[in-house]
Amino acid sequence: MSLPPLPAQPDSVPWPTRTWPTGDLPPALKRARFEALTAEAFDAPISDRLGKTHALLLVQGGRIVFERYGEGFVPEDTQPSWSKAKSITHALVGLLVGDGRLDIHAPAAVPEWRSEGDPRAAITLDHLLRMSSGLKFVEDYVPGHVSDVIEMLFNTGKDDVAAYAARQPPAHPPGTFWSYASGTTNIVARLAGDAADGDIAGFMQTRLFGPLGMTSPIPKFDAAGTFIGSSYCFCTPRDFARFGLLYLRDGVWEGRRLLPEGWVDYARTPTPQPPGTTEGAYGAHWWLGVGGPGSFSANGYAGQYTVLVPDLDLILVRNGDTPLENKDDLKAWVGQVIDTFR
Repeated sequence: MSLPPLPAQPDSVPWPTRTWPTGDLPPALKRARFEALTAEAFDAPISDRLGKTHALLLVQGGRIVFERYGEGFVPEDTQPSWSKAKSITHALVGLLVGDGRLDIHAPAAVPEWRSEGDPRAAITLDHLLRMSSGLKFVEDYVPGHVSDVIEMLFNTGKDDVAAYAARQPPAHPPGTFWSYASGTTNIVARLAGDAADGDIAGFMQTRLFGPLGMTSPIPKFDAAGTFIGSSYCFCTPRDFARFGLLYLRDGVWEGRRLLPEGWVDYARTPTPQPPGTTEGAYGAHWWLGVGGPGSFSANGYAGQYTVLVPDLDLILVRNGDTPLENKDDLKAWVGQVIDTFR
């Protein structure tokens, strides 16, 4: 399939490695509609449709053109990533692939799958990144329901999240069935840590956060030393936007390629999904289409978003606390905000 081109950094706009350049909202903005949507998010402490919005940041053409925070929040506050961390994990894998330390098409080196005749031995890193490993995993955040993600993050699996996920039995042959699963990402994160010689914390700082000027990230690790890449990398909205800009600029930063050529396109190439899937289109550890055709995004529980819109050269970062039952309303609102720029 044909992917929309990714915009280059304008020659006149400095990279935000130290400080974000700022600009104005575009003259063609549907201003009345934009102001109504932002008022819905911020004018009351809690919106009936959106819950609480803690931050909204919009970057266009490499410049911050809008930034607003909810009551009690300031730009320096770190915000939860929840599953936006999955896309950070994708970047770490890309760096290791570029180093020649990981091969996404080779069987994943997972110790739990090495027994003779284990069908999971056929699972590749590509299957894992595309949420198509075939492993059984219940991704349910409702207390009292059967939930592997809650068991993994908060109960018996919390000390070794990757081991908990890797022990799950196969439900489908690898590559035949898409099913979103946080456990999958934690297996990937352990593989990345192993490939980084056991120092994934140092690796992410020197190879990803440092070069981008991201000074706020607080990644969380379990007792086994695995980055909990499914769920935990707190950042300021401005740093979430820096990470988004790396992907919107095709993995290039300050004229230097950080991510391997083609890695961003890999992230935004659709993964086959079962008919009737309601969660939305998916690539490789990035969601697709939230901001219109060609957009891709890092999405997190309770309404965390970093949405990249190539045709508008636009990044939207939203952090907040939206009830689960309102997630579709929030997704629609994000799309509506982006549409005011069209």
